[in-house]
Amino acid sequence: MTPAPHAPSLPEDYTAWLIRLKTDISHARQRSALAVNGELVQLYRRIGQEILARRADQGWGAKVIERLARDLKDAFPDMRGFSGRNLKYMAYFAEHCPDGTFGQQAAAQMPWFHIVTLLTKLASPAEREWYALRAVQLGWSRPTLERHIRNRLMERQGAAVTNFEARLPAPDSALAAETLKDPYLFDFLGLGDDAHERDIENGLIRHITRFLLELGSGFAFIGRQFRLEVAGDEFFIDLLFYHTRLKCYVVVELKATAFKPEHAGQLNFYLSAVDAQVKAPDDKPTIGLLLCKQQNRLVAEYALSGIEKPMGVAEYQLLRDLPASFERSLPSIEEIEAELADEIDKLDPLK
Repeated sequence: MTPAPHAPSLPEDYTAWLIRLKTDISHARQRSALAVNGELVQLYRRIGQEILARRADQGWGAKVIERLARDLKDAFPDMRGFSGRNLKYMAYFAEHCPDGTFGQQAAAQMPWFHIVTLLTKLASPAEREWYALRAVQLGWSRPTLERHIRNRLMERQGAAVTNFEARLPAPDSALAAETLKDPYLFDFLGLGDDAHERDIENGLIRHITRFLLELGSGFAFIGRQFRLEVAGDEFFIDLLFYHTRLKCYVVVELKATAFKPEHAGQLNFYLSAVDAQVKAPDDKPTIGLLLCKQQNRLVAEYALSGIEKPMGVAEYQLLRDLPASFERSLPSIEEIEAELADEIDKLDPLK
């Protein structure tokens, strides 16, 4: 029996080259998909402009729109997006975003129903621009975009009390401050306001994916009850993260009480220990986040002004899960979309 020939040996740099090649192909596919999406968005805007012009000149109404929808679907059976409802979205888009941008953010960089969400959920151009920019930069899915709008992320982002401006260099201090929010919403835990610190910590670990989404982009989970030894004594950090954009460790301490100045002193000690024992030479200074049941902003500002290490203080909010009977009464996706269509009719009537 003839032995099978040996596979030829691969060059030493083959694996690294293959990784780079796969990355290039992936990026090219993404750019191609984005280009196709951009063409589609611009097509929808032009159709919307045509509808608006004919409505103004000829008094087009809802019946004409529905007839147009049927005719377009008959002409292009392989294309989705020509429903009567979507044609109304196109007209609304053309009227409220005539240049195809949300401020400095090109609408063509987002999927169509991201645009519909921004137009129907937000009335302020400034808010639309803020969410559009982050949706593109961070690659938010439509459900993620809707959740952040519903949870008022714009109002909460960068709202924590911090001493970053005094403790970090200018480029890093602004980015670090923008990274934290206030309050943090832990409604996914299903805990009441009387929950203990360990209950909250256990819940956050069980729902680590939801917790990371609430923390925001860039947080990587390192561990819970992270052990430190100082002069023979043991100390345990509640939660330890590494932030990939800030290039630093982030210590998170949970307090099921109102903020007290001594909490900042304890966190300051932990940050010093992490900087001495865990931080690599090329890591930036470790920052801390105190999550408290309540905080008085003035008390927190006074407390942090005398603290050496960079840290922030924010509240968390615990909301109970919806009762099962109430959850069953929630509308379906189809009902929600039908309601959105009604909103479009009221805001931008084509009748």
